[in-house]
Amino acid sequence: MEKQSEIVSLLQKTAENKKIILFDGVCNLCSSAVQFIIKHDKKDTFRFVALQSDLGKEICTYIGVDQAKIDSIIMYHPAVAYYYKSNAVIEIAEDLGGLYSIMTIFKILPEKLRNYIYDYIAANRYKWYGKKESCMIPTPELKAKFL
Repeated sequence: MEKQSEIVSLLQKTAENKKIILFDGVCNLCSSAVQFIIKHDKKDTFRFVALQSDLGKEICTYIGVDQAKIDSIIMYHPAVAYYYKSNAVIEIAEDLGGLYSIMTIFKILPEKLRNYIYDYIAANRYKWYGKKESCMIPTPELKAKFL
């Protein structure tokens, strides 16, 4: 319980009014997606945490996500909700606004179908895009975006 209150306190201090994207830090596709989001996050909405990091693992435990059973990006809006798989992608696109928010049209598709496509890409991402030996290290300019 004490550990959970530490996480809540940390998130409140470092990510106040921010949404947290938990991503696979060794996946080249995921790292590219993070770079894309950072570039297009004009409202400074997001902060990022690698799933493999201690904080990433602690956040997953805190929100009740079993990392052994999920192979997905997670978008966590502290004290509100969390989304994963295709729902996370759609929520992120909606928050980016502009033309990206058109992706919300995919909500008309059944979630099961969207997640089937998401899972297919996730299962092949290392084969198609490669994998790093370790999590990406942000540049000094981007360090404030990572928790």
